[in-house]
Amino acid sequence: MINEFKSINELYIRVIPALNLKVNDALRLGFNMKKEDIWNYLIITKWRNSSNLMLSDIVNDILKVDLELVSNYYSS
Repeated sequence: MINEFKSINELYIRVIPALNLKVNDALRLGFNMKKEDIWNYLIITKWRNSSNLMLSDIVNDILKVDLELVSNYYSS
């Protein structure tokens, strides 16, 4: 599915609504993070060695990412 996008930036733009939802959850729970933090965390930790990801898998990963792990990743 990722191959259907011309660039990683095009894919990022496509999933911004999911990232915005997760950032809102983070803020509500007291975490201070940006959508780029979540995006980059998942690229580095979850999707790095993945292939043939479906858009639905990417959105699911965004919505289910553990915010504490993201926060810890950037604070260390």
